[in-house]
Amino acid sequence: MAEAAPIGLSWAPKLPSLPTTSGGKKDSGASSSRAQESLWKPASELVDGLFVPPRDPRKANKLARKNVKDTSGKGWFDMPAPTITPELKKDLEILQLRHVMDPKRHFKRAGKSKALPKYFQVGTVIEPASEFFSSRLTKRERKTTLVDELLSDQQLKNYRMRKVREIQESRTPGGNQKWKNKGKKTLKRAKDRRK
Repeated sequence: MAEAAPIGLSWAPKLPSLPTTSGGKKDSGASSSRAQESLWKPASELVDGLFVPPRDPRKANKLARKNVKDTSGKGWFDMPAPTITPELKKDLEILQLRHVMDPKRHFKRAGKSKALPKYFQVGTVIEPASEFFSSRLTKRERKTTLVDELLSDQQLKNYRMRKVREIQESRTPGGNQKWKNKGKKTLKRAKDRRK
């Protein structure tokens, strides 16, 4: 008969029993197969739906490291690393290229590393009442992401189009004038090359 559960407990986990070693060598084949069945199972397998922590200290340490939250440390008030969405990734890339956006402003480079930052926070700037007429964005100018705000800015759009046009003009050859021989000296050199 099964033992009665102690008062207050109606369930007890079924843990694998460890094999007992005996001095005799009888049934060595049967005892080895029983030992194989009762050995510790990997962490992916659950015992009665519950997770049993590993007995191996290396595996336990690895599990503990995995469960520690990813933060920036005490010096930065344990700022957590946010999950990077495609919108956040675009905003971070735009911030890295901010020195290209405005010709009048010059920014110090964040570093030579092109990798995106791991720890950061995103907030909303709330203007005080004194800046109502000077540097406030209207409701129409406010967008959900930084990229949307920059793409809808007309001054920045004009600047981008002008810069693209300048780059295209500098890189495209001006017709076939580039390959024509100009002057007698170039003709003479061409004749010398033919000889």
